[in-house]
Amino acid sequence: MDTLAVVVEEPERVALRRLTLVPPDADDVVVEVDYSGISMGTEKLMYNGTMPAFPGMGYPLVPGYEAVGTIVDAGANQRDRIGQTVFVPGSSKFEGARGLFGGQARRVITGAARVIPMPDGMGEQAVLMSLAATAQHAVAGGEMPDLIIGHGVLGRLLARLALAAGVEPVVWEINDARMSGGEGYRVIKPESDERRDYRSIYDASGDHRILDSAVMHMARGGEIVLAGFYSEPLSFNFAPAFRREARIRIATEFQPDDLATCFAMVGSGGLSLEGLVTHRVPAAEAPTEYGRAFSDPTCLKMVFDWRNIA
Repeated sequence: MDTLAVVVEEPERVALRRLTLVPPDADDVVVEVDYSGISMGTEKLMYNGTMPAFPGMGYPLVPGYEAVGTIVDAGANQRDRIGQTVFVPGSSKFEGARGLFGGQARRVITGAARVIPMPDGMGEQAVLMSLAATAQHAVAGGEMPDLIIGHGVLGRLLARLALAAGVEPVVWEINDARMSGGEGYRVIKPESDERRDYRSIYDASGDHRILDSAVMHMARGGEIVLAGFYSEPLSFNFAPAFRREARIRIATEFQPDDLATCFAMVGSGGLSLEGLVTHRVPAAEAPTEYGRAFSDPTCLKMVFDWRNIA
């Protein structure tokens, strides 16, 4: 069995090529992918060669962990799952390329326990569920944000979760192309913000230099939540953080309960995914379009459409 896959051959060089797949085990499923999304955090680091040391990192690699499709075959113990629509966070079962995280492919093989049944009819928006669950996991660990740094997809999802909980956050953004789209909350430039009493600050920018700015705007006893992914060491000036008795928390990978909560919220209308997918590209154009996802400031989320590719 083989598949077409996006392969980062080396930093900033992308190909679409055919890879042989490792045969499925008894508890594996074969998923035919309809849509895959590009992560603007970890995939950007893989693309430009700045990804920190990470298990399985190396080139060539198949990136991606935001894919949705249909189970078309399965090992002996999972035959009853054939036909399910699922979210699949990727695969490592490629020959000739590393699978980190291995979701940017037409067909993937992975353990049945890793794929998550999806409601029918979500279409391309289904790829956003991992980021929604990431945002939910971050807020589940503390207070809702009253300041969010970064107005990309993760920042917007954090803001929408805050609004759903009755909190109207402020969002900082430095890129003019991303100032719009804040429905129910204000998006402002950091330098225009005179507040110094934010109790819950969430960073969704991935900027390793952000801590000092955040500390200067926080209330005593406030918390900074690092919800991005950082390629450089983070540091901060101790004295201002000391005076505010600041707390710093790192939000990591989402858990199944976070995803279930987001499914329920999307289904009930409590969480909207509208307006977050901005670029839709046939997967055949991946070699030329993949890098644009990271260089075009108007691109919030690029989705590859695999449905019409062999």
